[in-house]
Amino acid sequence: MNPIKILILTANPSNTGSNPLCLDAEVRRIEEALQRSHYRDRFQITTKLAVRTTDLRRAMLDHKPQIVHFSGHGIGEQGLILENDAGKVQLVSTEALAGLFGIFETGEIECVLLNACYSEIQATAIHQFVDCVIGMNQPIGDKSAVQFAEGFYDALGAGSPYEEAYKIGCSAIALEGSSEYSTPVLKNRKRRGALLQGNQTVSQSLQAKSVPAAIAEPLARLPQSQAIGNVTISGSNNPFNAIQAGGNVKLSQR
Repeated sequence: MNPIKILILTANPSNTGSNPLCLDAEVRRIEEALQRSHYRDRFQITTKLAVRTTDLRRAMLDHKPQIVHFSGHGIGEQGLILENDAGKVQLVSTEALAGLFGIFETGEIECVLLNACYSEIQATAIHQFVDCVIGMNQPIGDKSAVQFAEGFYDALGAGSPYEEAYKIGCSAIALEGSSEYSTPVLKNRKRRGALLQGNQTVSQSLQAKSVPAAIAEPLARLPQSQAIGNVTISGSNNPFNAIQAGGNVKLSQR
C-alpha cells in the first residue's frame, strides 16, 4: 500500500523580527505524533526548511504529497512569507499560491494546512482546487500553532478524517486554556477517495465546520496584534508574481 505523503514546508526569514518561530519544535512534535500513532507505518514525512519559491515548486513536483503543511508567517491579503536566496523576506501573493495548487488540481493533494497568521485568505483561494484547507483567521501565537499541529496529526495518526482532526487540533489549544482555539478555520467539502479508512471517504458524515460549543463558550477572546513595518511591495498584474520585501518586517506572532 502506498504511503500517505506529508510535505512540511517552513520559512522564518531573518528580517521578520527578533523572536524566531519555534518551527523546529513544531516539526518535531508532528513527527512524534505520527511516530507514536496506530497508523505510523502509513505516513511518510518530508521536511523542507527555509523554503524559497523554487523549493516550494520543486518539493511539490518531486514528492507529490497528499498533505501539504506550511509553517511560517502570513500577512493577510499580501500573501505568505517565504525566503529569498539571502534568507530575507520573499512575499508570495495569494493569486500565485492558489495558481500553483491549481496546476495540481487533478493530482493527489487532499489537504493543505497553513499554520501562519492571517492565512484564511490564502486558504479560501487554495480551496478552489483542494478539498480540505485550513488557515488562520487572525494572528496565532507560536505555542498555539504548535499545539494545533500536534493535535491535528495525533488525530490523523489515529485514523480520524480531516474534519475531526481539525476539531482535535482546536481542542488541543482550548485544553491549554488559550482563547486561540477558534483561530484555525476549516474549508472543507466531500471528496472522492480516502486517507486511511478503506472505501470510506475522509469527510463522510463530518460536515460541521464549527468548534464545539463546549469548547467555545467557556473561553473569551484575547486581543491580538501584529505590526508590519518597512515592507516594500512591488509587482504587476501577473498573478504568478512573487513580491519581495526589503528592510525589516516586524511580526509579533506568525
